[in-house]
Amino acid sequence: MNHELIQMAHGSGGKLSHDLIRNVMWPAFANDILGQMHDGAQLTINHARLAFSTDSYVVKPLFFPGGDIGKLAVCGTVNDVAMNGAVPLYLSAGFVLEEGFPMESLRRIVTSMQKAADEAGVHIVTGDTKVVEKGAVDGIYINTAGIGQIIDGIQISGQNARPHQDIILNGYLGEHSLAVMSERHGLEFPHSVISDCAPLNGLVAELLAAVPQIKVLRDPTRGGLATTLNEIASQSQVGILLDESRIPVSPAVQAACDILGFDPLYMANEGKMIVFVDKEYTQEVLRVMHQNIYGRQARVIGEVIEKSPGKVGLRTQIGGVRLLDMLVGDQLPRIC
Repeated sequence: MNHELIQMAHGSGGKLSHDLIRNVMWPAFANDILGQMHDGAQLTINHARLAFSTDSYVVKPLFFPGGDIGKLAVCGTVNDVAMNGAVPLYLSAGFVLEEGFPMESLRRIVTSMQKAADEAGVHIVTGDTKVVEKGAVDGIYINTAGIGQIIDGIQISGQNARPHQDIILNGYLGEHSLAVMSERHGLEFPHSVISDCAPLNGLVAELLAAVPQIKVLRDPTRGGLATTLNEIASQSQVGILLDESRIPVSPAVQAACDILGFDPLYMANEGKMIVFVDKEYTQEVLRVMHQNIYGRQARVIGEVIEKSPGKVGLRTQIGGVRLLDMLVGDQLPRIC
């Protein structure tokens, strides 16, 4: 690759994305708050602890099984704020529209955004709209930013992982990526796959009310589970060991990955979350998650270990250990 030119893989959430941040963005913007390197900034203003996050959405196609770019924009930012241990409160919405974009499609998208906001209990309180010449964007791009109040007594960070913690995942991997790809390319699978796009802030609030001792929360979006866990392992300088037999992948997603050569551990998700917690609290976390519609398939998928700091391993079903590196390249571009 020519690393002096932006490549599609720079947007994958994997190694090139991290190189872009480290080599270009960080030298320009470095400060202590940005240095938290979490799903959002954690701020203290007049003794109030706030979480603030922003994201831009360029998914193709705009509509896919289980969601659309509008629902994705709301849920994605709500989830990023929630992963800081915060209650999301307010969102902004910025639109870049291509000349000639169908008004009916725009109405459908903003209606979907409001429906998702209602489910999440947040308000869209400010925004902006720009229209550019035909061909300058692909229909519509959306940016959302969100702010929320961090729950008293909660300290969530990617630097909080410690040996002997369990790692819990709330459900099946890869559904969002496969739903978007199947719609984009007109692929038909024996069983339909629907995006897992959903607001997780309600589940997070229930978890933190029951188990305030939770140490790390993260949603494995771009780059998937493996890349997200590599980020946490690097931040905390711990080893992570997953158990392949415990990782939930639906038969439909696994079959499609086998046929197409994808790895579900690197596929993006939009309704999944990872929880790190001391083992003594694991059963209570699972009990709470199993009572929520977005956590019924939750299970322990691995643990934090003392060996191999900064590395993620997968104990395979035949007994070996496979090293899971950060995503290189881009399995599925423009999935969010």
